[in-house]
This record gives sequence, C-alpha cells and structure tokens, in this order.
Amino acid sequence: MNRAARKPETDGVAQVIASLLTEHAGLDLPVRLRAWDGSEAGPAGTPVVVIRSAQALRRILWRPGELGLARAYISGDLDVEGDLTDGLRLVLNATRLKAAQNVLAWTPAVLATARAVLRLKVLGPPPPPPSSEIRVRGRLHSRARDQAVIAGHYDVPPAFYQLILDPNMAYSCAYYPDGQPEVTLAGAQRAKLEMICRKLALEPGGKLLDMGCGWGSLTVHAARDHHSQVTAVTLSGEQGGYVRERVRGLGLGDRAEVRIQDYRDARGGPYDAIASVEMGEHVGAANYPRFCAELYRLVRPGGRLLIQQMSRGSRAPGGGPFIESYIAADMTMRPVGETVRLIEQAGFEVIGVEAMREHYVRTIRAWLDNFEKNLPAIEDILSEEQIRVWRLYLAGGALAFEEGRMGVDQILAVRPDR
Repeated sequence: MNRAARKPETDGVAQVIASLLTEHAGLDLPVRLRAWDGSEAGPAGTPVVVIRSAQALRRILWRPGELGLARAYISGDLDVEGDLTDGLRLVLNATRLKAAQNVLAWTPAVLATARAVLRLKVLGPPPPPPSSEIRVRGRLHSRARDQAVIAGHYDVPPAFYQLILDPNMAYSCAYYPDGQPEVTLAGAQRAKLEMICRKLALEPGGKLLDMGCGWGSLTVHAARDHHSQVTAVTLSGEQGGYVRERVRGLGLGDRAEVRIQDYRDARGGPYDAIASVEMGEHVGAANYPRFCAELYRLVRPGGRLLIQQMSRGSRAPGGGPFIESYIAADMTMRPVGETVRLIEQAGFEVIGVEAMREHYVRTIRAWLDNFEKNLPAIEDILSEEQIRVWRLYLAGGALAFEEGRMGVDQILAVRPDR
C-alpha cells in the first residue's frame, strides 16, 4: 500500500498497538511497527516489526509470550526487517526493564487490551500452529519418544547442515583460542576437537566411545589424527548413515564403528575414554543419573570422561517454549554445578571444568552468517516455515549465550583406579 493510502498517523493499526504498549503497558517502544493497513509507529532507525495481518495478533493473544510471537513469525504473519538479532535484543531489554520497574496497572491494561481487540477486529478462534511445530507423544524420555524427538531435528538432509556448519560438520560449540581473532569457524572447530582429544589423553590404538556422535566430527578427528579405535553412537538414522559413509570414504572403516542406538543400549568396552558432546541435554532430569551410571560402567578404571554440555539457571531448565516446540522437545539443562554433582555421584572424580559460553556466541553467529550466505541453496532443501524456524533459532540462540541466559561447559572427569 502506498503512503497516500495509509491511515492517519493517529488512527492506524500500528498507532493503536503502540498506544497499548506505551501508555497502558508502560513500555518504551524499542522498534518500529508497521501494520497491515500501512500505518507505522515507533522510533525510526531500528529494526521494523511488520504485522502482516490480524492473524499475528490472534496468535499472540491466544498464546501470550514467547510461543505466540514465535508462531506469528514462523507462519509469516509477523516479520522483521533489519537485523533479527538486534530486534530480539531490543525487545527483550525493553520487557526486562518494564518487569524490573513493575509499574503495570493490571486492570487498566486489561481494559485497554480489550478495547484494542474490539477496535482492530482481531477476535476469532485460536489459529492452528504452524505445520513445522513438533508433535511428539508417549511417555517422557521413553525410547520411542526420544527417537521421534531426535528425528524431528536431526533427520534433515545432511546437505543442509553442510551449508551452515564447518567442513568437519561439528554441530556444537567451537573453541576460539585467545589472541587469535582471525580464526575461522573451521579453525575454531578443529581447535575444539583437538582440545577434547588432548583432555582425554587419547593414544594410538586407544578405545574411544563417542556418545552422541552427531555428524561425526570427533569420530573422524580421533580416528584419523589420533589413530584411536572409535565407537560412535547416535540415535539419528540420518546421522548414523552419513557418518558411516564418511568413515568409509575416508578409509577409516578399520578404526571407526558407527551404531544407531539409544545410550541405554550401549555395549562394548571397557573404553579408555568417553566423550559426550552436547548430548546430555536430551537425556532428561530423571534419567541423568542413569546416563552417568552407564558412562561409568563403560569406561575402564583410570579412564577419562569428557562431557560438553549446555547449562541454564535452575528457574529455566528447559530450552524455552520456542526451542521445545520447534527444535528439541524435552530438553533439560541445569546449572553446571548440579551436573558436576551428578557426575560425581555416579563415582567419577571431576578434575576440570572449562566454561565456553563466549565461544558459543561466535560459533552461532558464524552459523547464522553461513545460513544467510547460502540461503538460495537452503531454499531448495527447507520449506519457508523451516527457514524461519532456523533463522529464529540461530538468532535467538546467539543472543541467549551473549546475555548469559545460557552457558556451555566442558567437564573432565576420571573413573578412579581403585
């Protein structure tokens, strides 16, 4: 719609929404709003939140908060022009400030919202969730449910991950050595893999269990560069098939075996070392003691264990409504100290903890840069909804680590030799 056809500056949809937020909710509008009638409100020079239809408001009204906003964005009813990460940062900062001030007059705000809903004619039944929303059934962390959850996120063609990850296909936090600002994503991932192998004290011929091997980055690195005998375990059929082909193609079939199985069914050993890189988040709170007990059973006395795992405050142990609805349902994270306690209770002696939160900010930003750079090729693999899910996931993930709402740590432990 051209500017001449827009609603008057005081009477448009954007002005009604801006008034509701600023005058009745007490928020300083941090971004520019543009509504479906062409009206605009809010500060210039900021990311523009585009409300394409009344459907966006219905989604938010029926599910206030993170999930409603995510559904509106993923469905295309709401969009952002400009840097998505900057837009998320501005909105989060404004809402946190408002919560800290605690100036919301509840009754007037409710009445103002009701009047705005009637005026904008957004009443209606709840819109159906976007088709890409995860729907899983069954008992929490049963084998069948865990299989479905993993398939929902990882059983995407490897070609997509090749477009956003480094050539070694490491889908976990990289390590950027201090004093080397020029390090690329590929270099940082190699540094992380080498650091893991060094901490585990891998030796030629030593037996390594890669529990939750992902796309095979550590399996290949340990087998090829450290001549280890690696057993790689994954619950994803797509990942398992890819890693088998990769190992075969590199001529490492005599050093690496790939198993598609649940960690509860792992066998073999005793192993000289075990690595579990960003897999423990999917185990669940109730099952984590068993997970640690299985690792203790599988490693030899004197053998080492390295767990790289994301952490979160005790008040927000999951990934959040968006993550759990679109990326990885049933995730559980906890403060790193609680994870250390659980590892020790299984019988391990923890000998080192290294925080890597700031490294994940750079890692995810590099993934997001690759995503945008390779968008034309990605559009041939993912649907429009899936593209929006991944863009929101990467932008929001980088921001969560930047602001310290999430962390990631390497925990090194040893099974006492006694």
